Amino acid sequence: MTEKLYLSDAYLKECVARVTNQTPDGVILDKTIFYASGGGQPGDTGLLKTDDKQYLVTGCIKRDDETIHLIEGEKPAAGREVTVEIDWDKRYALMRMHTATHVLSALMHKQGCYISGNQLGVERTRIDFTMESFDRKAYEKTVKDANEALARGLEVSIGEMPREEALATEGMIKLAGALPPDIVVLRTVRIGDVDYQADGGTHVHNTKECGQITIEKLENKGAKNKRLYFTLTT
Repeated sequence: MTEKLYLSDAYLKECVARVTNQTPDGVILDKTIFYASGGGQPGDTGLLKTDDKQYLVTGCIKRDDETIHLIEGEKPAAGREVTVEIDWDKRYALMRMHTATHVLSALMHKQGCYISGNQLGVERTRIDFTMESFDRKAYEKTVKDANEALARGLEVSIGEMPREEALATEGMIKLAGALPPDIVVLRTVRIGDVDYQADGGTHVHNTKECGQITIEKLENKGAKNKRLYFTLTT
């Protein structure tokens, strides 16, 4: 199993690792700073470097509980030591988007919205939600409140929580059906007094790093279903 260094420090830009195995489409490392796509967050891209070569990593995915660093063509051999480098500009953009999405989604939830999905992007992010009775004024106030929360400079802290405690904690019980039975301790992310939930993705240290949310588009996807797109400005 690959050690995921980003879980404790999302700001690591490089590390030294060893190739433990090759797959038809990439390699597995003993440790990594690459986030594998999941939970609406795209996988990282970047490079693996040896003394005499470098290999372009076009993506990172999870397969059969393994983290696969996708490489087209020639791959470093098993046992080879490599320097691992992520595309930091892409990663940091997604970290800002991820934290901003948590803040906006948490405040939307307080207004009676059910968040059904999201997709983070470097340039813009999508949130799908359901609301019994859409109130535009309440919606606009929620966006304003989210921007005020981001501007407050809330600390983003990482922690852990036992499975049973997490499932008994309000706001985390929705994970019950999605949790594999072998996960006994969950990683948690707390954003000041605004949001607290189990999460395995990458975040900034402080909400001021996110900038401000600008709603780009709001679409109707049915009687109660809506989709919004937002960007971040500094």
